[in-house]
Amino acid sequence: MSDLPKCPECSSEYTYEDGNMIVCPECAHEWAKDAVIEESDSNVFKDANGNILTDGDTISVIKDLKVKGSSLVVKVGTKVKNIRLVDGDHDIDCKIDGIGAMKLKSQFVKKV
Repeated sequence: MSDLPKCPECSSEYTYEDGNMIVCPECAHEWAKDAVIEESDSNVFKDANGNILTDGDTISVIKDLKVKGSSLVVKVGTKVKNIRLVDGDHDIDCKIDGIGAMKLKSQFVKKV
């Protein structure tokens, strides 16, 4: 049985080695063997500048973000206190004053 990891993109178990890379034949995703060790340690969430985020941090939005399903916009520089990190496509659960509960992607925020 192969001890290769599943594909991080599509979770396929049919990955194979190609030199120093691991390849998924189903979605064509390639990644370095060394990257597998770093990813498997634990879920580490980083902001747009590469700072590590933790539960309870205060963040600032770095880009205008349209709120899906409404005409509201989260403006650049909006500060969000007491974030909660979750697994999924959007890694941050928070409450924004004037808007309410939101889910944000960590790539659009910076740690304050």
